[in-house]
Amino acid sequence: MISETPRDHSTTAIAAADVEEPSMAVSPPPPRPPLRLLGWARENLFGSLPNTVLTLLALWLLWEIVPPLLSWGLIHGQWGGDAAACRESGGACWSLVTQRHRLMLFGLYPYDQHWRPLLATGILIALLGTSALRRFWRPALLWAWAAGFAAIAGLMWGGFLGMPYVETDQWGGLPLTLVLAVLGIALAFPLSILLALGRRSELPAIRALSVGYIELVRGVPLVSVLFMASVMFPLFLPEGVTVDKLLRALVGIILFTAAYLAEAVRGGLQAIPRGQEEAADALGLSYWRKMRLVILPQALRLVIPPIVNQFISCFKDTSLVTIVGLYDLLAATKAALADPEWRPFFVEGYISAALVYWAFCFFMSRYSQWLERQLATGRRR
Repeated sequence: MISETPRDHSTTAIAAADVEEPSMAVSPPPPRPPLRLLGWARENLFGSLPNTVLTLLALWLLWEIVPPLLSWGLIHGQWGGDAAACRESGGACWSLVTQRHRLMLFGLYPYDQHWRPLLATGILIALLGTSALRRFWRPALLWAWAAGFAAIAGLMWGGFLGMPYVETDQWGGLPLTLVLAVLGIALAFPLSILLALGRRSELPAIRALSVGYIELVRGVPLVSVLFMASVMFPLFLPEGVTVDKLLRALVGIILFTAAYLAEAVRGGLQAIPRGQEEAADALGLSYWRKMRLVILPQALRLVIPPIVNQFISCFKDTSLVTIVGLYDLLAATKAALADPEWRPFFVEGYISAALVYWAFCFFMSRYSQWLERQLATGRRR
């Protein structure tokens, strides 16, 4: 007969009480039901006297602005015909865009060769769209960009396969704006990383040169840099030596953008904990491998918003190249309005150019937000 081990009845009772007793933890409050339209308006728009006054003021401004704007731009807008028909309609003259769009998009490029800048623009936009997708972030993408820019240069310059040679003085419009912006950003970005690393260097000479360059360039407007590149720089060249003004303007944009990007990159580098560098040193990584594999990937993720903000500024600042005699998108739009017949409808021309700038800037802004979510740069748990 096997004897049963006696149990501690007090312990068993306590355990049973612990199991059977309902939990005393406070349950979370039930989720709030979604507000209906009137409830949302009452809470967000008319919740207090200042909010009510501001809401009524905003509604009055919208009533005064939106209906007349829709009437002028859409209802009474003229989408076809000549300038005389626009003057009779009394609305917006979008015929300016339909009649003069080739000059606005391609500037002074030879009229019968407009298919070349159009194809070059399509290649560049296709490269940008492909590069925006993470699944294409492979080494082959660099070769695609090299081949794409070779094709763009061949199309724009010509001089072979029956295409007449076109000087850069005749380039203009949207292709010129995109080329300046893309090349300016792509070449300024690695230079900005070197400047940011140089400013944090322990070598006094390198640090002094980096700090001096960054502070000097950031202390002057881009107009001054372009003016120096276009007017002053040729004075220092030997007699008979000239540099293409498109190249001079591009170099000015690169040097200016790199100085601003360097400060954004430096902010990301300073945000990385010291332990990351110490861990990389403990693994025996060299300085450049440590920066490339450990520090820079983390730093650049942290500063995506200011970097993209500078990209947007660089894209818009390409309109300043008109002071060196280059016809970008905005300057080409001004040239399209030089005809006295279409000059009264300058508002429609500038609105069209503004929409093009807005489309590219909006894409960069939304893409940066998507990239932040993809790279999980936030601190959400």
